[in-house]
Amino acid sequence: MMRVLVPARLRKAVRTWFDSRYISISDHRQDIRDALWEVQTLRREMATLQSEVERLRNARPTATGAGLGKADKAKLDDTHRLAQETAKALDGVLQNEVLVWQAIDDLRAGRASGQPGEQPCA
Repeated sequence: MMRVLVPARLRKAVRTWFDSRYISISDHRQDIRDALWEVQTLRREMATLQSEVERLRNARPTATGAGLGKADKAKLDDTHRLAQETAKALDGVLQNEVLVWQAIDDLRAGRASGQPGEQPCA
């Protein structure tokens, strides 16, 4: 390795340029510590989620209908029927709303074109 005398201003400018382009070792170590902490936190959350999934899997067979009484099965069927009726009714409402907005758009288009003989509503 060869040593060369370099003016202090140039040395300072080069160090400033390097410092602006690269992070320091201590900052890099802190980033690694933060990343490790995040990984450990995610590992704990995954373990919690896996235990919750196992708990739900173990609880599922009792809710499938094998362990339900007649009253519970009737209540479940009634709930399913009501949910389907509600979905059909909501679908009808949304279709009617689309028709209303299409009519409003047609009225606006007719008024904007300025066709003679048409009167605006109300």
